[in-house]
Amino acid sequence: MARKRSDDKRGRILEAAVKVFARKGYFGARVSEIARKAGVADGTIYLYFRNKEDILVSLFDEVMAEHIARARQEVGRTKGAAARLRVVAEHHLSLFSGNADLAVVFQVELRQSTKFMERFTATWLQDYFALLTEVMAAGQREGALRSDLPLKLATKAFFGVLDEMVTSWILGRKDYDVGDLAAPVVDLFLRGAASPAKEREARPALRAVASARGGR
Repeated sequence: MARKRSDDKRGRILEAAVKVFARKGYFGARVSEIARKAGVADGTIYLYFRNKEDILVSLFDEVMAEHIARARQEVGRTKGAAARLRVVAEHHLSLFSGNADLAVVFQVELRQSTKFMERFTATWLQDYFALLTEVMAAGQREGALRSDLPLKLATKAFFGVLDEMVTSWILGRKDYDVGDLAAPVVDLFLRGAASPAKEREARPALRAVASARGGR
């Protein structure tokens, strides 16, 4: 994990848990295996965490707290919708690009449990979406994003692309840096996939579809 913690043993336990959860799966992992990987006695684990679930929850909390805080701080120093979106994308993808084990825990193990997903969605994912929504809303005010674009749709669509990039990187075992995809993702989100000429041709049809739906 990227951040140095004041408590070395606690940090070692969390780092060891990432490796064990990624290799054995959360449900298959044992606290004794985490202790052995961290180089501490089994009982030492319980000086810092109540149980295996508390280790995983603490891991999510610490990683996401740092991730969102750093992204929000950099977004606040950045001007322009495209640049802000790129900041978010780079933070999201680089969070995992240097730590494949952490990516497996977040993208695979987290989603094996409805309880963990519900907790994560109600806390950190909600905070992350709030940051993204702020970036999108600022882009609309500045005229960089369409004013008629529903913020919830834009937020989930952007997050969904980033999330899928990380998942594909894990499952595909590709030899590339997923962090390098930040700029192409933002470009695709802002400009779409159509060439400029084809985009102009499609606009009348899209306006007609939108008008027809609005008249229902």
